[in-house]
Amino acid sequence: MKPQGPVGLRRDAEKVAGALPPLLAEAEVLAATVAMGVHGRRRAGHGENFWQYRQAVPGDARSMVDWRRSGRSDQQFIREMEWEAAQTVSFWVDDALSMDYRGSDDALARSKAERGRLLALALSVLLISGGERVALMGTAAQQPRGGRTQLNKMALALAGAEREDRPDYGAPPPDRLPRGGRAIFFSDFLGDLDAYLPALGHAADQGVRGCFVQVLDETEETFPFDGRVVFESMGGETEFETQRARALREAYVRRLAEQRARIDDLARGLGWRVLRHLTSQPPRTALLWLYMAVGERI
Repeated sequence: MKPQGPVGLRRDAEKVAGALPPLLAEAEVLAATVAMGVHGRRRAGHGENFWQYRQAVPGDARSMVDWRRSGRSDQQFIREMEWEAAQTVSFWVDDALSMDYRGSDDALARSKAERGRLLALALSVLLISGGERVALMGTAAQQPRGGRTQLNKMALALAGAEREDRPDYGAPPPDRLPRGGRAIFFSDFLGDLDAYLPALGHAADQGVRGCFVQVLDETEETFPFDGRVVFESMGGETEFETQRARALREAYVRRLAEQRARIDDLARGLGWRVLRHLTSQPPRTALLWLYMAVGERI
């Protein structure tokens, strides 16, 4: 597939936006706002396409010198080819009940699940346009592939009917990850993190590098509640009533910090990175960060 630049991707997104499923159409438009095309991910390596000349440095073998180019100056130049091996990026988007939470009644407010699905699909659009392969763990699109068909499968899986047996908090499925690939997990990471250990242990065995994307609602970050409040889990199994919600803020902030510290420890042990994103923040910033992180091999 011939990679597209940002202008081509934007035109394609605008041209077909009305015909696509809403989630995929939105992801295409979002991807177009940050698209850098294949040039943003180019690097030297094994391949057939010329990339650039660079000046020779101590340690370069004489066989690497391009004598035709070097003959036109007083310097010796190395002819570098473009790295062409496709990278595989596996996504997990938590579909647990806790991800349905949104702290605002505004019709435009997004739940954590909606924001995670949008970022995962928009990043997949960018990666596939750059020649990479993507997969969505726990779905029919779990086999890494490139191309439009894979995007359609992912969009259908992400926008499809919700499972009836969803738990309050999720954990990555036991899918096998490609050796040496990349993985990005979208979740609120508010449940028991021990549930993540089997999947993370497999990722470590396979040499998979990746990123945790913690998606939270702004109210979960700031805890703005005051007075009488009834807190209820998204599944309705847990309920707690208090007359002085503000008095709980300090303890809540401390518990959230402890949970985040545990996430950071897990990431550090795996060589992964952590991105924290609020649904009130523009998705473009998070998408650009993730795209660059994958380009840097996370």
